[in-house]
Amino acid sequence: MRKIILTIFLLAFYTVSFGQEKSKKISIEFANNDLKTALVKIENTTGYKFYFNEAWFTETVIINKNYIDITVEDLLDSLFEKTTFNYFITGKKIILTNNSIIHGSLPDNYFGASPASQTGAVASAAPIFHQQYDTIKQKNDFSGIIYIGKEKKGGESKTYTLSGFIKNKKTKNTLSNATVRVRDKNISTVANDQGYYKITVPFGLNYIDVELVNHRKDTETVMVYDDGKLDIQLYESVNELDEVVIKKNANKNVKDAIAGVSTIDVEKIKNIPLVLGERDIFRVATTLPGIKTTGEGSAGFNVRGGKDDQNLILLDNAVLYNTSHFLGFFSTVNPYTTSKVDIYKGSIPARFGGRLSSVFDITSKNGNPEKLSGEAGIGAVTSNLSISAPIIKNKASLLVGVRTTYSEWILKKLKDESLKNSEAAFFDGIIKYNHKISTNNNIETTLYYSKDRFSISSDSVYKYSNALVSLKWNHAFNSKSKADFIFTNSEYKFNIDYDNGSLNSFDYGYKLNESQFIFNGNYSLNSKHAFNYGITSKLYNVAPGYLNPKDPQSKIIPVKIEDEKALESAAYISDNYTLNEKILLSFGLRYSSYSALGESSQRIYQDNAPVNDNTVVETKHFKKNEVVKTYGGFEPRIAMRYLFTDDFSVKASFDQTYQYIHLLTSNTTQSPTDAWKLSDLNIAPQKAQQYSLGFYKNLDNDDIELSLEGYYKKSNNLLDYKVGAELMLNENTETQLLQGEGKAYGVELLLKKNAGKLNGWLGYTYSRTFIKLDSQFSDEIVNNGKYFPTNFDKPHEVSAVLNYKFTKRYSLSSNFVYQSGRPITFPIGSYVYNGLEYTLYSDRNKFRIPDYYRLDLGFNIEGNHKIKKLSHSFWNISIYNVLGRNNPYSIFFITKNGEIKAYKTSIFSVPIPTITYNIKF
Repeated sequence: MRKIILTIFLLAFYTVSFGQEKSKKISIEFANNDLKTALVKIENTTGYKFYFNEAWFTETVIINKNYIDITVEDLLDSLFEKTTFNYFITGKKIILTNNSIIHGSLPDNYFGASPASQTGAVASAAPIFHQQYDTIKQKNDFSGIIYIGKEKKGGESKTYTLSGFIKNKKTKNTLSNATVRVRDKNISTVANDQGYYKITVPFGLNYIDVELVNHRKDTETVMVYDDGKLDIQLYESVNELDEVVIKKNANKNVKDAIAGVSTIDVEKIKNIPLVLGERDIFRVATTLPGIKTTGEGSAGFNVRGGKDDQNLILLDNAVLYNTSHFLGFFSTVNPYTTSKVDIYKGSIPARFGGRLSSVFDITSKNGNPEKLSGEAGIGAVTSNLSISAPIIKNKASLLVGVRTTYSEWILKKLKDESLKNSEAAFFDGIIKYNHKISTNNNIETTLYYSKDRFSISSDSVYKYSNALVSLKWNHAFNSKSKADFIFTNSEYKFNIDYDNGSLNSFDYGYKLNESQFIFNGNYSLNSKHAFNYGITSKLYNVAPGYLNPKDPQSKIIPVKIEDEKALESAAYISDNYTLNEKILLSFGLRYSSYSALGESSQRIYQDNAPVNDNTVVETKHFKKNEVVKTYGGFEPRIAMRYLFTDDFSVKASFDQTYQYIHLLTSNTTQSPTDAWKLSDLNIAPQKAQQYSLGFYKNLDNDDIELSLEGYYKKSNNLLDYKVGAELMLNENTETQLLQGEGKAYGVELLLKKNAGKLNGWLGYTYSRTFIKLDSQFSDEIVNNGKYFPTNFDKPHEVSAVLNYKFTKRYSLSSNFVYQSGRPITFPIGSYVYNGLEYTLYSDRNKFRIPDYYRLDLGFNIEGNHKIKKLSHSFWNISIYNVLGRNNPYSIFFITKNGEIKAYKTSIFSVPIPTITYNIKF
């Protein structure tokens, strides 16, 4: 009995003494000490002894701090706060652990509830630590555990966020589309195009499985105590398989919130037969619902009832002002050097602005960082070559692409005499440098230049060119936040050199230049919120035109139109908010501001009077960089997706946009000599609101996409022209312009098959586009001030792009298009006034030219698909306009013998066969 009492007394005394020892306060000072030295100093001061593995001290932690009257526990908490160390005190011993905590007692119910307390219920499960230990023991895997964060005292969160990059073990390049899955739990994600992933995982032990085609499966054993970063490296593997089907973003069209988005697979457009056998990104785009052209061989295109100047064309974030070569037959964007094209025609993301109708976001390819590679093509009109090579292996690469033409011979085959006797040539080139500085930093530089030269008559030479540069620095601040810092400069200019050997010879030119800075950031707050934000500012400098006589004795008076200058800026923020599995919301708010700047002279016109030379009150002069006029406003972007099932959704959106720059053209189609005009004191910016609603359904395991979209668009301050408007070298353009209201509406149906022997798409569009030019003054009224069809109003359009694969090497492709005829104004009679005879015209755009339809066929022959070969070849034999349809290019009228007769011209009225050859190496 005395022994038992003595034992209890000693235990109580030890417990009290130990508690008093731990609560004893000390004072200690550290001056430029590393952590291990600091622990030795604590031992010498307190008498405690530390036990640890010296291999844990891999990072140098320097301590400069003076502690006064602090307990040992509080001191250790402070020292270990920003490390992975935990500790356990027993007697005078302090045992350090890396990440994990040593528990002095077992958790409640560690062995399950006692039978007496179960009252018929199933016994409670063992706690999480017990389960984890058993799992590790069964796997016989005590080593190789990766610890994320360190275990915290006083409770843990239920889940944490794990993020990082999936990389190739050998090359260290990031790998996209790898599947990251938490084993035995319904949790998974897919790495994005940059190889970045983010996944929410439970607290404690997790087995992370990572899988990617042609790579070995990898499993990481991860003990998760906190949010953290985990980069995973995969080994490549070669497996002999019967067939592998890869579906990238298979149901993206259904699950994204944004409606009216199309992505062009640049590689696959080689199977689409187009004019003269040339691949053309923009011509392929016009086969999609909602995107039209005014006619064959026309430059520019119209998206959902918008004018051709209302499309923002971006090449690596820089604006491309003219998109066509060779009188509109080819695009200025080289498909051999293009990676992808995203077209936004419904809900436009808040980061884009400055245009009303659409955004074509074009991204060029990066060079090959591992080895020399390239692609070349020879066609009926052009030759193409692109080469990429590593500059610093696996880090830096260079891509160079050039394209040129030998097109004059094809013009000789045309029936139109003015085109038959003309000449045309073009060139474009691109250089792109990409450098991966580190995991968190990447830079890209793009240089692009294109030039066209054509002559319709022997005494006039027309020249126009595009030039742009884009510098981009991508920086990841952490696993949740990254940003792009971008600088771009774009220039477009044209020149007319008229030389007939007389005193009337002249040189006429125009130039537009813009410089822009862009900051785009994104922040992933959690699984429900993904924020995008940024600012942008661009400076316009426009030389509207000059005319210089070539001969000093010429009677032509030199003309120089006053330069224009303006600053356009914007700030935006958007949030993709996942409300639940069914509802995804996208909120965006953009505010844009525009200031027309001096040096400038602006006319002031009378109030409540027509704008013409007779109503000028004064001319106001503005100094250099003085603000002439400021415009601006909010541009909300709202989109919502409701998911009925995994393959069926409905989307709705509303957009408001501003456009501060206008294209002046009196032609039905865009011309290289059309001039861009900035908003100023007398010309207001355009503004539009668009509502859209769409239904999206995938069939046959996402191989078939079906969509039905409807839209309604309302516009203000649209530019049109007075009858007989003179735009060339006009110092007071506003006297020739009208600004009115517009409305457009339509329904777009798309059926797309992505896989199988027969693939392609079928599209149908019903759309109407109207404009109203009304005023209190008669010379500013058109068609009695009522809505009338625009020049590009084509109610019905059908397009079918189909490809049938006989084998993996041989396929037959077809392209069919039907469009309603565009509106035109006809002369309907004549009248005599004051003894002179005049032609009487119908209301503007009251009639239509004949409908347009065309069928193209192509036969494709690919080289064999052996893996080990120096190059891969591709032949395309195509016939453009197989039916020989004499589609109208233009309608003109001639008075002969007192009678007005209509004539039409066609571009390709006979079948045009071509052969192109492409080789990759």
